Amino acid sequence: MTDNSELTHQQKRAFQPEKLSAPRDFITPSIIGKNKDNVPLVVEIGAGKGKHALGFAVQNPDKHLIAIERTRNKFEAFSKLATRQNSSNLDAIHADAIAWIVHAIAPSSVAKIFILYPNPEQQNPNQQWLNMPFFEFLLSRLQVDGEVTLVTNIEAYLDNAEQQATKVWGLPNTRQRVPDDSQRTHFEVKYLARGEACWELNMHKPEGYKTRFDDWQTVL
Repeated sequence: MTDNSELTHQQKRAFQPEKLSAPRDFITPSIIGKNKDNVPLVVEIGAGKGKHALGFAVQNPDKHLIAIERTRNKFEAFSKLATRQNSSNLDAIHADAIAWIVHAIAPSSVAKIFILYPNPEQQNPNQQWLNMPFFEFLLSRLQVDGEVTLVTNIEAYLDNAEQQATKVWGLPNTRQRVPDDSQRTHFEVKYLARGEACWELNMHKPEGYKTRFDDWQTVL
């Protein structure tokens, strides 16, 4: 019998995007489908109150960021700040990221994905991002040489993510400690101020990488 932990992503149970309904009040930003200038598209999953997203938009005017937050009170705080900042290269989205990405993002269209300080799901590790079948679908939305950046203050979470990235997903990756003066998110500021170590894993999609969803797209 094969150890399930040693299966590659092509052998594991497949995600089923066709079973997900579009989020309530679903709309797609104008950048999607109308990106005539080929502006690099960036997605942030779990944007919180938007500290990273707002700063990224200002610092990267040549890129377009879609920042998704599910929790209502966090999104409302983020949305108010985004409206005030009025960056044309930022879309703040209130939705479940999995359903929204399934219905909005085309294959091989995203240059970079940020997952910054996700819920560690210590009681339910199957819900950690790199343990989920959805991660294969997420990789299908990433361009060749695109990057996924995962950041956490829980070293065991990153240890598992690094192992999954290498053994299951077959992604070249690099790991580093977050500099003590980094301030990308409110969580990052809090953790570093307490003297905690934070960790970052950068994963790249290599040339010739295949998923079972490379040609899958929702028909709206």
